[in-house]
Amino acid sequence: MKFVFPGMDYKEKAIKYINEFYEHNSEINGSGSLDDYLIKSTYEEWLKKVFADIDIANILPPRVPALTYFYVREEDNKIVGMVNIRLALNDFLRKECGHIGYCVRPTERKKHYATNMLKAALKVCRTIGIHEVIVSCDKSNIASAHVIKNCGGELESEFYSETFREIIQKYNIKIEGDL
Repeated sequence: MKFVFPGMDYKEKAIKYINEFYEHNSEINGSGSLDDYLIKSTYEEWLKKVFADIDIANILPPRVPALTYFYVREEDNKIVGMVNIRLALNDFLRKECGHIGYCVRPTERKKHYATNMLKAALKVCRTIGIHEVIVSCDKSNIASAHVIKNCGGELESEFYSETFREIIQKYNIKIEGDL
């Protein structure tokens, strides 16, 4: 498995990836808004956003710098998951979302991809100097809570989000030593 920065060579695979969530009536998180762009715009416009998200000097508030990656299985070059790593947090992200959003396509779940992907994302955070990571999930998403806990997450708070209209669990992960 490896992280791959999005490009035109992954366009069709990315569209199939997002469509699988719709086919399985599954919520999409951590895609760096790819799902929204495919509905309202184009993959090409989403790529522009992904590149703009890493242009730290020119990001206008309330946006924050972020890295978005496909999590790709090397044997068949299939996108198994996506991760969005926020390099800074505004007040909303600090309270409700955190540093890392991720998702695994429905047909590839329960294979430890999410845990491995989150661990790899935490290594990226450590590399860029983020040693205390906030990650959140819906309380009803028990699988995601297990992934976060498996990666060292400790529950900090639980609250009702007016934005998402759900109970959110907010976790802290302290990155120390090897992951």
